[in-house]
Amino acid sequence: MAANEGDDATVSLVDVLEEDEELENEASAVLGGSDSEKCSYPEGYVKRQALYACNSCTPKGGEPAGICLACSYKCHEGHELFELYTKRNFRCDCGNSKFGDMECKLFAEKDKLNTENKYSHNFFGLYCTCDRPYPDPEDQIPDEMIQCIICEDWLHGRHLGCAVPESVELQEMVCESCMNKAPFLWIYAAHLAVPPTTKESPCKAEDGVKIEEENKEDEKDRGEEASTSPVDEKVKVNGTIGCKRRHQEMEEGSPAGSVECRLRELKALGKRRAEVGAVFWPSAWRAKLCLCNGCKKLYAEAGVAFLPDEADTVLAYENKGKITEQAGGTGGRDPLMSALDNLNRVQQLEIIHEYNDMKTELKDYLQRFAEEGKVVTPEDIRHFFEQQQTRKRRRANAGQYYCS
Repeated sequence: MAANEGDDATVSLVDVLEEDEELENEASAVLGGSDSEKCSYPEGYVKRQALYACNSCTPKGGEPAGICLACSYKCHEGHELFELYTKRNFRCDCGNSKFGDMECKLFAEKDKLNTENKYSHNFFGLYCTCDRPYPDPEDQIPDEMIQCIICEDWLHGRHLGCAVPESVELQEMVCESCMNKAPFLWIYAAHLAVPPTTKESPCKAEDGVKIEEENKEDEKDRGEEASTSPVDEKVKVNGTIGCKRRHQEMEEGSPAGSVECRLRELKALGKRRAEVGAVFWPSAWRAKLCLCNGCKKLYAEAGVAFLPDEADTVLAYENKGKITEQAGGTGGRDPLMSALDNLNRVQQLEIIHEYNDMKTELKDYLQRFAEEGKVVTPEDIRHFFEQQQTRKRRRANAGQYYCS
């Protein structure tokens, strides 16, 4: 029985280590793409970076402001910070006119305002259409929050107007509000997006069924039209016949072999889906967006010119962070995981007890930072382990004294 208990404990430890490693990798991916030592302001409007908002310096009722990772450590230590995850095309505000007399310790020479920055209620610690904080002490309903890739707000799964698909971490989401601000995305959604499972009223569900029936009728009609009208000569759009666009009008970077505007081609197919709820998109869907001049203008007018850029994605940013971390580390398998394989049962159990004690103490140590809204710095972690080493030496010395 002891052996079985040992087996369970050993497996449990490995599982815990793997889970901790996964969480560590996620944190490294978010922070690894940003510099923790230098203010990002000199880089201008950074394509994507980890950001924070300081409730101590710019509380609700004032002007929203965002600060980079390095400034959160060096300039706002001990302040109440909101972690904003990542934002695109943002320039660090630390020490500008929004912060009164406070100057940035890392880069003081800043313009008064960063006019191209975009702000939302996230900068005051509020999220979703319900405009609530996260975590929300008044919300007792377990729920996940998912970020819209356009407005970059975080929304509760139950407030998306649709069911959250499985493996959501591998997909991108556009909220219903942003879909309506860029309505051409509904055309792409009918062909490229994850099929919807609505959480709406029976009436809206019936609308979805009707649209599906209409799509089948359209497919039947297209089959009949195919015998009389070659697709490569003319395209039927909204009941009218439109001439093919000249190749010269297309951008040289258009998809290989593409002559038509892809959006127009998809629209001509007539397939639709209910324009309700958030839309989830599979990986690499952005590569299928049309790159003709007309569509690029359409993206710009809707404020989503970044969409065709696959390097804009959070996944691309996180991969950059992982590469940076691996380049600066030892690489390969976790040394602790490898060491376990070479230990006997007694040694493994000893490590289990030591690890569990350390994990409990670290959790209690970090809990104080969470309660005070403080950012945990590398110095804080270093201090924790120095205390651990001191206690370990005391125990060892005490043992030697009594043994002698």
